[in-house]
Amino acid sequence: MTEIDKSKLASDVAALTDFNRTIVEEFRANGGKVGGPFEGGTLLILHTTGAKSGESRLSPLAYKWIDGKMIIFGSYAGADRNPAWVHNLRADARAHVEIGSDTYDVTARELPAGEREAMYAKIIDVVPVFADYQAKTSRVIPLFELTRA
Repeated sequence: MTEIDKSKLASDVAALTDFNRTIVEEFRANGGKVGGPFEGGTLLILHTTGAKSGESRLSPLAYKWIDGKMIIFGSYAGADRNPAWVHNLRADARAHVEIGSDTYDVTARELPAGEREAMYAKIIDVVPVFADYQAKTSRVIPLFELTRA
């Protein structure tokens, strides 16, 4: 996989859709493992329901287990808007995940301000690039805890 242009992906819906489709295909073909910029990372496929369309949406996302909680981050590489899946989870907290070859339903809970600040500091400790993402934008990057439904 070649180097990705994160700013292009955040601004070009067609490019992001193609990129995500490729990641999902590789993820599924390799039991949840992908190469390129995500090699060695923890990745999941998040299934949400489109808030406006009602259609199923897939988003490959990094996640981390921190303090016994599965956390996903709406960083969008520091873009000035949230990724679409954030809007979808805010409209309907029910979702589904694929992790490796395991799949199950989850409920998402957006972390409130104080809890989010404490958790973001822990995330930066394990994934320092998230400090850069937050510095690039004036929006607060949302964090969600996923729990098995």
